[in-house]
Amino acid sequence: MATHENKIVVTRTIDAPTKDLFNVLTLPARHSEFDGSGMVRSDEKSQRIQSVGDVFVMNMHAEAMGDYQMHNHVTALAENKMVGWQPAIAEKPDDPAGWEWLYELNSIDSGTTEVTLTYDWSKVTHPKLLPLFPAVSEEQLEESLNQLAAAVADH
Repeated sequence: MATHENKIVVTRTIDAPTKDLFNVLTLPARHSEFDGSGMVRSDEKSQRIQSVGDVFVMNMHAEAMGDYQMHNHVTALAENKMVGWQPAIAEKPDDPAGWEWLYELNSIDSGTTEVTLTYDWSKVTHPKLLPLFPAVSEEQLEESLNQLAAAVADH
């Protein structure tokens, strides 16, 4: 686990095959199950993530902002290896604002996977957004991995 100037990286070993984790991560309908920040409420009828360039919409809630939507642009996808996306606000759905979520899956054996979650806001340049980062703490990211482990165990 490490916090850098513009990103936070956390890692956890989860007792699940990479394919099971990848299936949960690529289904936006399940994202609220592993959101340690508590901001993700539900997906907006999104399909399974299938390729870089896909966009999925999430219904969100934050104390300071109330209810809102994020349009997430898939930036990384390798089957059973990684999935990542950059959010864009509803007012500018085609223009990601510069932060990225990246889940990397490293198979240790057939039933165990090391999962690394990176929250990177190094490309955020908008002066009104910069003071908001990091919007999610290292502890919340660790909780996301704990919840991901529970979500994959439940199915």
